[in-house]
Amino acid sequence: QVQLAESGGGSVQAGGSLKLTCATSGYRFLTCEMGWFRQAPGKEREMVATINFNGGVRGFADSVKGRFSIWQDHAKKTVYLQMRNLKSEDTAMYYCAAEKYEGGRCWEYDYVYWGQGTQVSVSS
Repeated sequence: QVQLAESGGGSVQAGGSLKLTCATSGYRFLTCEMGWFRQAPGKEREMVATINFNGGVRGFADSVKGRFSIWQDHAKKTVYLQMRNLKSEDTAMYYCAAEKYEGGRCWEYDYVYWGQGTQVSVSS
C-alpha cells in the first residue's frame, strides 16, 4: 500500500522560509515522477514543482520559480520542497503526490497517490 506523508508546514511571516518533507512507503520511489501541489481556499489545485525518477526537475510553477527548490533523498525515499522568500499568496494546503506505477511502467502525469497535506500560512 502506497503512503505519502507530508510534514513541515506552519505559519511564517512574508519573506520567511519553510521546508516541506514527503516521506513515502510502499512506492517504487526510484521509478516514477513525484511532485508538490497546493490548493488555496476557493482556488483550484495547482502544480508547484515536480521531479522525475533520476532527480531531474521537470518544472516549477511560474509563481515560485527562483524561490522554491525540490529534491529527493533516495536512501530515505523522501522528497523535499524548500520554500524561500514566502509570500502571502503562497498560503495554501500543500500536497505531495506520486504518479501511478502499473503494468511495469509509470503513467505520465497520472498522479494517483496523494498525501493528506500540510498547511502553509504566510502573513504579510
